[in-house]
Amino acid sequence: MGMVIGLLAALSASAAAGMRIALPLLMIGLLQSDRLWENVPLLSQLHPQVILGVLTSWSLFELIGSKKLLGQRVNQLMQLGFSPLVGALMAITALELSTFDFSPVWLVAIVGGLLSFVLKIVQVGWFFRLQGLPIWVIVIEDALCVFLVLFAFNAPQQGGLIAMILLWLAVRSSGEWYRWYHKRPQGTAATEEV
Repeated sequence: MGMVIGLLAALSASAAAGMRIALPLLMIGLLQSDRLWENVPLLSQLHPQVILGVLTSWSLFELIGSKKLLGQRVNQLMQLGFSPLVGALMAITALELSTFDFSPVWLVAIVGGLLSFVLKIVQVGWFFRLQGLPIWVIVIEDALCVFLVLFAFNAPQQGGLIAMILLWLAVRSSGEWYRWYHKRPQGTAATEEV
């Protein structure tokens, strides 16, 4: 049972990385106020003040810049590139900070990276289909990202359940997006591809 709870915590943290990149990493450091990013692979090798400055600036850009179309576009592309790495880092960190032992850790890292990448790629698909996401969707996404990080450490069962629901919604949503793409007139598809 403990192994399952550790895995759910990792899924919850990885799902947060599927929505934002810097914000979940910043939250992990702030939640571990005495040790900061000591348990986060790669980040533990850097000076904490440098990490704090970079993640704070990037988080502000994610939160403020995503309210405009150009900022959304830049955010989507940056997050798409970094989401697998950050999802893997978040999964490993959540597993290490939990009291449950799970191995192999690399398997959890792969699952976490894939989960965050799937969530992000579906979101990017909707972003380009709708020509930008509505502000209310972005605000919900910001709040959900924060709650998923908190749930990963305080209520992993609920956080893991939310992550699984998000994965289910992403798969259903990608099916709708795929059907919409193939129902368009052929001339429209050819024009947009050029």
